[in-house]
Amino acid sequence: MTELFKFAVEAARALPPERQDELAHLIIAATDGGQKPAALSLDFIASLRKSLEQADCGAFATDEEVAAVWRKHGL
Repeated sequence: MTELFKFAVEAARALPPERQDELAHLIIAATDGGQKPAALSLDFIASLRKSLEQADCGAFATDEEVAAVWRKHGL
């Protein structure tokens, strides 16, 4: 651990718990949380490309179509 990071941790200790948690979330996000990116299947990528092409062409559901889906599911 570098001296600068040690200094930052010591400064964070003086903060209220909520602020400490905010900093912790920032550090985890900045270091990718130690997780690898999810692998995407070829089928998912193909589906995503199709969706993007439809969006580029302006092929969106109408308000009526969206309302019908909500009604169908009781929402």
